[in-house]
Amino acid sequence: MNVVPLGDKVVVKRVEAEAVTAGGIVLPDSAQEKPQQGRVLSIGDGILLADGTRQPPEVSEGDRILFESYGGTEIQVADEDFLIMSVNSIIAVLD
Repeated sequence: MNVVPLGDKVVVKRVEAEAVTAGGIVLPDSAQEKPQQGRVLSIGDGILLADGTRQPPEVSEGDRILFESYGGTEIQVADEDFLIMSVNSIIAVLD
């Protein structure tokens, strides 16, 4: 099943949470915070402007991004977790 976002939405796959701290302490799943980084898997057509044209999103498929902690809607497709969020929830593109 493919997820195709509409408008200014993007589909994001979160990066895996760190299981070990910098000091070497192993964190259980319940203590791990959900990462605010992910990879863009799919993008919508862009924002519909008043003149009827579309402004394409500022991100591309494959970009590694940093997003707001409460940005997006979590979905599950084929036992995998994804986020669908607005481009406005993306804070930065990471190199």
